[in-house]
Amino acid sequence: MDSRLASSLCPLLILVAHPLWIIMVLSNMEGDALHSLRANLEDPNNVLQSWDPTLVNPCTWFHVTCNNENSVIRVDLGNAALSGQLVPSLGLLKNLQYLELYSNNITGPIPSELGNLTSLVSLDLYLNSFTGQIPDTLGKLSKLRFLRLNNNSLVGAIPMSLTNISSLQVLDLSNNHLSGEVPDNGSFSLFTPISFANNLNLCGPVTGRPCPGSPPFSPPPPFVPPPPISTPGGNSATGAIAGGVAAGAALLFAAPAIAFAWWRRRKPQEFFFDVPAEEDPEVHLGQLKRFSLRELQVATDSFSNKNILGRGGFGKVYKGRLADGSLVAVKRLKEERTPGGELQFQTEVEMISMAVHRNLLRLRGFCMTPTERLLVYPYMANGSVASCLRERPPSQPPLDWPTRKRIALGSARGLSYLHDHCDPKIIHRDVKAANILLDEEFEAVVGDFGLAKLMDYKDTHVTTAVRGTIGHIAPEYLSTGKSSEKTDVFGYGIMLLELITGQRAFDLARLANDDDVMLLDWVKGLLKEKKLEMLVDPDLQRNYVDAEVEQLIQVALLCTQGSPMERPKMSEVVRMLEGDGLAERWDEWQKVEVLRQEVELAPHPNSDWIVDSTENLHAVELSGPR
Repeated sequence: MDSRLASSLCPLLILVAHPLWIIMVLSNMEGDALHSLRANLEDPNNVLQSWDPTLVNPCTWFHVTCNNENSVIRVDLGNAALSGQLVPSLGLLKNLQYLELYSNNITGPIPSELGNLTSLVSLDLYLNSFTGQIPDTLGKLSKLRFLRLNNNSLVGAIPMSLTNISSLQVLDLSNNHLSGEVPDNGSFSLFTPISFANNLNLCGPVTGRPCPGSPPFSPPPPFVPPPPISTPGGNSATGAIAGGVAAGAALLFAAPAIAFAWWRRRKPQEFFFDVPAEEDPEVHLGQLKRFSLRELQVATDSFSNKNILGRGGFGKVYKGRLADGSLVAVKRLKEERTPGGELQFQTEVEMISMAVHRNLLRLRGFCMTPTERLLVYPYMANGSVASCLRERPPSQPPLDWPTRKRIALGSARGLSYLHDHCDPKIIHRDVKAANILLDEEFEAVVGDFGLAKLMDYKDTHVTTAVRGTIGHIAPEYLSTGKSSEKTDVFGYGIMLLELITGQRAFDLARLANDDDVMLLDWVKGLLKEKKLEMLVDPDLQRNYVDAEVEQLIQVALLCTQGSPMERPKMSEVVRMLEGDGLAERWDEWQKVEVLRQEVELAPHPNSDWIVDSTENLHAVELSGPR
């Protein structure tokens, strides 16, 4: 081999052989792909200012999230006033799980290369100006759970390949210009006409509109007997054939009725007793199913105690298995029923079901009778954050620090959606670690949102009963009973401290070991003295980044300020967790704190979120399931 050729190949061989170089090459590929996207977009608000192509990898850029291997797993650019077009190189982000580009003004076609993103879980391109057809390659996204392409200008037919995505939970293709028959191999029947609404040229059973040239979903034509057949005796066989057909048809239609009558006579009437609601129990409201009480009794073994997953102020939660084999969590609400509340309850349930976000627990259905109110949710295999922090079996490893950071950001995104994107906005009123659930990938899912409003459906007063858990309740909520999104922000801040320390909020005060020091003042003191090891959960065994812990504590303290006006909005919390604006907000708050200490020697009693002494107190649930 020529010496010059050999010398030129050696560095290349080293680069290919060394794992670190491989990671850097992959990171550069992903960075180049994202920078190509930036170059193709108009960014009037400088949202993409941090996307610097000279860096080794894009993991330090705002609105980009990476895993432990420095691979990009999330791009969050929703509602960023971006315009321009997407680029095919996005297909190089092989580990991408979430692509969020909703509520922008992006035009042009959806690149077919997105079908290469085989790890994709959520693709949100709604509320843009995309044109062209839906790429057939999207059918290769076998892990996709959320596909929202609504409110664009897409044309053409819906690809048959989309019916192959068995994991799809949310599909929204409404408000486009799609045409042709909606393909259906049984999977699309899970979605309602709402998913395809305002596509005037779509047809098929799923849409409720017959396609041209096909009957309007009518029954098959009546049977026409064959012409008479002569017999040797001169008699026609028509009478025999017609008689046989008539007898067979009569038996066919009578058999189910006879069997049902026999079953009703033989069935023990005391086994299931339910006063049926006026509406058809099988009706679907949007993507929400109305279950019958018997169906849920069977699923939960008649609400057996052995199936109880949790209990709290809203009622008990039972594990259940539906007839199709899927696992669900059935929440049986406990509240005195009042006549005439059914319609309002159904209205509130529909409102909750419209809140669809990857970080919100999806309401699958409900059951309503004059005596029962039940809500049906998907079963969360990894339980709640509280159970993973404090009730995990010895064989289960503790939540690691990267997972806790993801939980903090995911739950913030879910609450921000409730506050800013729901109409009317939804106030949770009981934000705590027990109400942050974890799916099979340990992604944070906010549960029990809207239940406080749901449970107050019979109240006519503006101010309702205080609901929440001591230690998580904002001081103004305790004193006035009036909640706002800022009460949720306070609860979220306390939840962050739970996430960092692994302790219940009520037990955190005992860590201070000083009856004269408020909990939050104690946390501020440890932060100032850089004694983070006294706060961080010992289960982490020092496997965390001090600077990241410090930043999370800063966010928690900003969220738990005594004055609701001084607390950030949840959308601001999301930005701070993504690395945008926390340092400035923290510096500003510290200056205000210095001035306040000079003016007020003692804090106002209403600004204390917990009593001075906790020696003889026990945790009290005002409301909200654990």
